[in-house]
Amino acid sequence: MAGVLSCLLSLNPPIGILKMIHAFLSSVIPVALAEIGDKTQLLTLFLATRFARKYAIIAGILCATLLNHMVSAWFGVEVARFFTPQLMGWVVGFSFLIVGLWLLKPDKDDGVDTRFMRFGPFVATAVLFFLAEVGDKTQIATILLAAQYRDLYSVVLGSTVGLLLANVPVIFFGNWLMQRLPLNQIRISACFLFCLLGIIILIQTWSN
Repeated sequence: MAGVLSCLLSLNPPIGILKMIHAFLSSVIPVALAEIGDKTQLLTLFLATRFARKYAIIAGILCATLLNHMVSAWFGVEVARFFTPQLMGWVVGFSFLIVGLWLLKPDKDDGVDTRFMRFGPFVATAVLFFLAEVGDKTQIATILLAAQYRDLYSVVLGSTVGLLLANVPVIFFGNWLMQRLPLNQIRISACFLFCLLGIIILIQTWSN
Protein backbone atom coordinates (compact mmCIF):
# COMPACT_ATOMS: atom_id res chain seq x y z
CA MET A 1 0.00 0.00 0.00
CA ALA A 2 2.80 2.42 0.91
CA GLY A 3 4.45 1.68 -2.42
CA VAL A 4 1.27 2.47 -4.31
CA LEU A 5 0.83 5.78 -2.47
CA SER A 6 4.43 6.74 -3.15
CA CYS A 7 3.94 5.96 -6.82
CA LEU A 8 0.77 8.07 -7.02
CA LEU A 9 2.39 11.01 -5.24
CA SER A 10 5.34 10.88 -7.62
CA LEU A 11 3.08 11.29 -10.64
CA ASN A 12 2.52 14.74 -12.04
CA PRO A 13 -1.22 15.53 -12.19
CA PRO A 14 -2.61 16.11 -15.70
CA ILE A 15 -2.74 19.70 -16.92
CA GLY A 16 -6.53 19.47 -17.15
CA ILE A 17 -6.83 18.60 -13.46
CA LEU A 18 -4.59 21.51 -12.51
CA LYS A 19 -6.72 23.89 -14.56
CA MET A 20 -9.88 22.61 -12.88
CA ILE A 21 -8.37 23.07 -9.43
CA HIS A 22 -7.19 26.56 -10.39
CA ALA A 23 -10.66 27.51 -11.66
CA PHE A 24 -12.27 26.08 -8.51
CA LEU A 25 -9.99 27.86 -6.03
CA SER A 26 -10.13 31.10 -8.03
CA SER A 27 -13.93 30.99 -7.70
CA VAL A 28 -14.19 30.14 -3.99
CA ILE A 29 -12.34 33.06 -2.42
CA PRO A 30 -13.63 35.99 -4.56
CA VAL A 31 -17.24 34.86 -4.25
CA ALA A 32 -16.94 34.27 -0.49
CA LEU A 33 -15.52 37.76 0.04
CA ALA A 34 -18.04 39.39 -2.32
CA GLU A 35 -20.89 37.73 -0.43
CA ILE A 36 -20.01 39.13 2.99
CA GLY A 37 -22.32 42.05 3.74
CA ASP A 38 -24.17 41.43 0.48
CA LYS A 39 -27.97 41.58 0.25
CA THR A 40 -28.20 37.80 0.01
CA GLN A 41 -26.29 37.48 3.27
CA LEU A 42 -28.73 39.92 4.85
CA LEU A 43 -31.52 37.73 3.48
CA THR A 44 -29.87 34.70 5.09
CA LEU A 45 -29.84 36.51 8.44
CA PHE A 46 -33.55 37.34 8.05
CA LEU A 47 -34.47 33.74 7.21
CA ALA A 48 -32.43 32.39 10.11
CA THR A 49 -34.42 34.56 12.52
CA ARG A 50 -37.75 33.39 11.06
CA PHE A 51 -37.20 29.64 10.76
CA ALA A 52 -35.89 27.15 13.32
CA ARG A 53 -34.98 24.46 10.77
CA LYS A 54 -31.48 25.65 9.94
CA TYR A 55 -30.56 22.76 7.65
CA ALA A 56 -33.64 23.39 5.53
CA ILE A 57 -32.38 26.94 5.01
CA ILE A 58 -28.95 25.61 4.00
CA ALA A 59 -30.59 23.18 1.55
CA GLY A 60 -32.63 26.02 0.05
CA ILE A 61 -29.54 28.20 -0.38
CA LEU A 62 -27.64 25.30 -1.94
CA CYS A 63 -30.38 24.52 -4.49
CA ALA A 64 -30.97 28.17 -5.39
CA THR A 65 -27.24 28.86 -5.75
CA LEU A 66 -26.56 25.78 -7.87
CA LEU A 67 -29.39 26.66 -10.25
CA ASN A 68 -28.55 30.35 -10.45
CA HIS A 69 -24.80 29.87 -10.82
CA MET A 70 -25.20 27.02 -13.30
CA VAL A 71 -27.19 29.31 -15.59
CA SER A 72 -24.76 32.17 -14.95
CA ALA A 73 -21.64 30.10 -15.63
CA TRP A 74 -23.21 28.59 -18.76
CA PHE A 75 -23.94 32.12 -20.00
CA GLY A 76 -20.35 33.17 -19.30
CA VAL A 77 -18.90 30.16 -21.13
CA GLU A 78 -21.21 30.60 -24.11
CA VAL A 79 -20.53 34.33 -24.43
CA ALA A 80 -16.79 33.63 -24.38
CA ARG A 81 -17.20 31.43 -27.47
CA PHE A 82 -18.17 34.44 -29.59
CA PHE A 83 -15.03 36.43 -28.78
CA THR A 84 -11.39 35.87 -29.45
CA PRO A 85 -9.35 35.08 -26.31
CA GLN A 86 -7.63 38.45 -26.71
CA LEU A 87 -10.85 40.47 -26.80
CA MET A 88 -12.40 38.37 -24.04
CA GLY A 89 -9.37 39.05 -21.87
CA TRP A 90 -9.88 42.81 -22.18
CA VAL A 91 -13.62 42.54 -21.47
CA VAL A 92 -13.21 40.26 -18.43
CA GLY A 93 -10.24 42.21 -17.06
CA PHE A 94 -12.01 45.57 -17.10
CA SER A 95 -15.21 43.94 -15.80
CA PHE A 96 -13.32 42.63 -12.77
CA LEU A 97 -12.12 46.16 -12.07
CA ILE A 98 -15.68 47.49 -12.25
CA VAL A 99 -17.03 44.76 -9.97
CA GLY A 100 -14.16 45.42 -7.56
CA LEU A 101 -15.14 49.08 -7.24
CA TRP A 102 -18.82 48.07 -6.97
CA LEU A 103 -17.95 45.94 -3.94
CA LEU A 104 -16.99 49.07 -2.00
CA LYS A 105 -20.65 50.11 -1.95
CA PRO A 106 -22.48 48.36 0.92
CA ASP A 107 -25.80 46.72 0.13
CA LYS A 108 -28.98 47.70 1.93
CA ASP A 109 -31.78 45.50 3.14
CA ASP A 110 -34.55 46.21 0.63
CA GLY A 111 -37.09 44.11 2.51
CA VAL A 112 -38.29 40.58 1.94
CA ASP A 113 -41.33 39.38 0.01
CA THR A 114 -43.04 37.60 2.90
CA ARG A 115 -45.68 35.87 0.76
CA PHE A 116 -43.28 32.97 0.22
CA MET A 117 -42.75 32.44 3.95
CA ARG A 118 -45.89 30.33 4.28
CA PHE A 119 -44.33 27.60 2.13
CA GLY A 120 -41.79 26.73 4.80
CA PRO A 121 -38.03 27.26 5.20
CA PHE A 122 -36.79 25.26 2.20
CA VAL A 123 -39.15 26.63 -0.46
CA ALA A 124 -39.06 30.17 0.92
CA THR A 125 -35.27 30.17 1.04
CA ALA A 126 -34.84 28.62 -2.41
CA VAL A 127 -37.21 31.07 -4.11
CA LEU A 128 -36.12 34.22 -2.25
CA PHE A 129 -32.42 33.41 -2.54
CA PHE A 130 -32.64 32.66 -6.25
CA LEU A 131 -34.45 35.95 -6.90
CA ALA A 132 -32.00 37.89 -4.73
CA GLU A 133 -29.04 36.43 -6.65
CA VAL A 134 -30.35 37.73 -9.99
CA GLY A 135 -28.14 40.67 -10.93
CA ASP A 136 -26.19 40.35 -7.67
CA LYS A 137 -22.43 40.84 -7.35
CA THR A 138 -21.80 37.12 -6.88
CA GLN A 139 -23.81 36.26 -9.99
CA ILE A 140 -21.83 38.76 -12.07
CA ALA A 141 -18.61 37.37 -10.58
CA THR A 142 -19.67 33.84 -11.54
CA ILE A 143 -20.33 34.93 -15.13
CA LEU A 144 -16.93 36.61 -15.36
CA LEU A 145 -15.08 33.67 -13.79
CA ALA A 146 -16.76 31.22 -16.17
CA ALA A 147 -15.91 33.43 -19.14
CA GLN A 148 -12.30 33.65 -17.99
CA TYR A 149 -11.69 29.97 -17.25
CA ARG A 150 -14.29 28.49 -19.64
CA ASP A 151 -14.89 25.73 -17.10
CA LEU A 152 -18.57 25.45 -16.22
CA TYR A 153 -18.48 22.85 -13.47
CA SER A 154 -15.35 24.00 -11.63
CA VAL A 155 -16.60 27.59 -11.47
CA VAL A 156 -20.10 26.57 -10.37
CA LEU A 157 -18.70 24.31 -7.67
CA GLY A 158 -16.22 26.94 -6.50
CA SER A 159 -18.69 29.83 -6.47
CA THR A 160 -21.27 27.69 -4.64
CA VAL A 161 -18.76 26.64 -2.00
CA GLY A 162 -17.70 30.28 -1.59
CA LEU A 163 -21.27 31.43 -1.14
CA LEU A 164 -21.98 28.70 1.42
CA LEU A 165 -18.80 29.58 3.34
CA ALA A 166 -20.12 33.12 3.73
CA ASN A 167 -23.73 32.24 4.57
CA VAL A 168 -23.79 29.05 6.63
CA PRO A 169 -22.10 30.65 9.68
CA VAL A 170 -24.72 33.42 9.58
CA ILE A 171 -27.50 30.82 9.81
CA PHE A 172 -26.12 29.48 13.08
CA PHE A 173 -24.58 32.58 14.66
CA GLY A 174 -26.70 35.36 13.11
CA ASN A 175 -26.49 38.82 14.61
CA TRP A 176 -23.59 37.89 16.90
CA LEU A 177 -21.43 37.18 13.85
CA MET A 178 -22.65 40.08 11.71
CA GLN A 179 -21.92 42.58 14.48
CA ARG A 180 -18.36 41.32 14.84
CA LEU A 181 -17.37 40.99 11.20
CA PRO A 182 -15.18 43.91 10.01
CA LEU A 183 -17.43 44.54 7.00
CA ASN A 184 -15.58 47.63 5.75
CA GLN A 185 -12.23 45.85 5.81
CA ILE A 186 -13.71 42.80 4.11
CA ARG A 187 -15.24 44.97 1.37
CA ILE A 188 -11.87 46.64 0.82
CA SER A 189 -10.15 43.24 0.70
CA ALA A 190 -12.73 41.97 -1.81
CA CYS A 191 -12.27 45.11 -3.91
CA PHE A 192 -8.49 44.63 -3.84
CA LEU A 193 -8.77 40.96 -4.84
CA PHE A 194 -11.13 41.62 -7.75
CA CYS A 195 -9.04 44.55 -8.98
CA LEU A 196 -5.90 42.43 -8.67
CA LEU A 197 -7.50 39.65 -10.73
CA GLY A 198 -8.56 42.22 -13.30
CA ILE A 199 -5.07 43.69 -13.53
CA ILE A 200 -3.50 40.24 -13.85
CA ILE A 201 -5.90 39.33 -16.67
CA LEU A 202 -5.23 42.64 -18.44
CA ILE A 203 -1.44 42.17 -18.14
CA GLN A 204 -1.72 38.61 -19.49
CA THR A 205 -3.90 39.83 -22.35
CA TRP A 206 -1.45 42.62 -23.16
CA SER A 207 1.47 40.20 -23.08
CA ASN A 208 -0.22 37.87 -25.54
